[in-house]
Amino acid sequence: MGAFSFGPGHPAHLVLGLVVWSLWFVLLYGGLSVACALVPPESSQGAWNWLNGTMLVLALVFAGGLLMGAWSNWRHAPSADDGKDRQRFLCRTAAAVYLFAALASLAISLPALLLPPCT
Repeated sequence: MGAFSFGPGHPAHLVLGLVVWSLWFVLLYGGLSVACALVPPESSQGAWNWLNGTMLVLALVFAGGLLMGAWSNWRHAPSADDGKDRQRFLCRTAAAVYLFAALASLAISLPALLLPPCT
């Protein structure tokens, strides 16, 4: 790996999961506002409409990507007896941050299951 490698154990992974979550948050609510202003779904459809369906599919895509980041960092953490304590800490902490971000991504998308989007 070169000087600018971005593999598991890189300190940037400590914040990358939350950056992806924040992008999802802005995309979710910004996209919802734009869609409701331009092409709102029929209010008679309730919560089951194309807009909520799109939001739920995108939520699964973002959460899946974040879960892959968690799994990758967890998998690449060295064992405790390798003497690479710093890299182990970074990988395990980054995995926890990615997992938290994945759960948060799903949590902010839960209203799409129950609430109509543009009322």
